[in-house]
Amino acid sequence: MQTDQINHSLSGSTHEGIAAPYDFEIMDVIKEAWQRTSGFKGAVLGAYAISFICLSVIGFAGLLFLDVIPDVNPFVVQELLSIIYDSLNFGITILSYPFFAGIMMMGIHRAVDAPVSYKMTFSYFSFTLRIILAVICMSVLIVLGFVLLVIPGIYLSIAYMFMVHLIIDKKMGVWDAMETSRKAVTQHWFKLFFTGVLIISIHVISAIPLGIGLIWTIPMHVAIQGILYRRIFGVESV
Repeated sequence: MQTDQINHSLSGSTHEGIAAPYDFEIMDVIKEAWQRTSGFKGAVLGAYAISFICLSVIGFAGLLFLDVIPDVNPFVVQELLSIIYDSLNFGITILSYPFFAGIMMMGIHRAVDAPVSYKMTFSYFSFTLRIILAVICMSVLIVLGFVLLVIPGIYLSIAYMFMVHLIIDKKMGVWDAMETSRKAVTQHWFKLFFTGVLIISIHVISAIPLGIGLIWTIPMHVAIQGILYRRIFGVESV
């Protein structure tokens, strides 16, 4: 990558110019991400391991709580356990986003050659409330989209892919981040969709030999998100 491109990315852009026209070639992004995977794997895999351990502890604590429910009417207990179990799964999914926000930002840092560390997993908890509200709003809209005509749900699933990045990097509010992501992604929705399909395909293929290939493809995926974000929005917080 040329120096002037990196300097431009580091300087970022004003909120008014965030949805400015842009373009990219899918294979160029893949190639750059692969190059940036070198020296990046340990930090990303360490961050995923930490996130998994923390969320597992939370889940285990929730299961211990289920064991203290009094043994009353078996049917009532079964229904109550089912509700609590579903709520626990949903809660863990929501709580995972503040952890993964750090991993997303690792991708942005890598995209502009800024330092990265597994410790970034805990660096963005100050945005937790905003991220959780955004994820809930996004989930509701996507579910409604699938319920109504399916296609709107698919569209929104891709359109909101940079929502969390914008909340952290641009310090945006929930709705502003959602709409900014949607408007920008819509410009090249199909390119971003097929980029996602290609990433999933790479993950599936890399997982075939006992999952060993994921050591490279997971960090590459994180780098791809950071590179796409840099090319579309510019980077302000690094």
